[in-house]
Amino acid sequence: MYYDLMSQSALDVGMTFNREQYDQFMKYKELLKEWNEKINLTAITDDEGIVSKHFIDSIKAFRFEGLKNARTVIDVGTGAGFPGFPVKIMKSDIELTLLDSLNKRLNFLKAVADELDLEGVKFVHSRAEDGGRDPKFRDSFDIAVSRAVANLTLLTELCLPYVKVGGYFIALKGPAVEKEVNDAKHAISLLGGRLHDIIEVVIEDTDLRHNLVVIEKIKNTPKAYPRSSAAIKKAFSNEKP
Repeated sequence: MYYDLMSQSALDVGMTFNREQYDQFMKYKELLKEWNEKINLTAITDDEGIVSKHFIDSIKAFRFEGLKNARTVIDVGTGAGFPGFPVKIMKSDIELTLLDSLNKRLNFLKAVADELDLEGVKFVHSRAEDGGRDPKFRDSFDIAVSRAVANLTLLTELCLPYVKVGGYFIALKGPAVEKEVNDAKHAISLLGGRLHDIIEVVIEDTDLRHNLVVIEKIKNTPKAYPRSSAAIKKAFSNEKP
């Protein structure tokens, strides 16, 4: 039913799309709806909404060409697996790490990976700020992605430490990002980044206009960052990092 729409979306970002991938997405959709009755994963529960606002929105991350060449990707605060799982379905050779602070969500993600026969997926139970200080993950990934609902200044502090120098952090944001990006410029620079691009994306068959904020990692993040969750909360309300 949604094959043509998803094929069109894939074509828009220069990716191929086939029936096997479509079947994986449809299994994912049914698992999301089934598990959502037991644990809170998403407020979007209708098929059309899941396809457009979760699957296609995540696929649009490939509008950034660098994602097509990535080998290692971490999805920070992945929640129900967006955009990580759609990225993995579209490019199966990516080594994907899904990080989330709630174990019950990781149980769901593991069930999805098993059901969809996805290989090369790791699951990390951790707060974003703790994982970013862990030597196993710090400076380790070609790309970090996040669709978490958080201010870009905060997201940059949480996500950029995972990225190796020369890699990128992609924040999937809503339609109005100019002020948020401007407010985050100090943090981006301090944390070792440089604004690379802001890419507008269109979600087919909707009026939605979203943005990819792409930040390049040009130098190592200072060891003091990311700060503890308590320090971030205390400082974020009245100062920039």
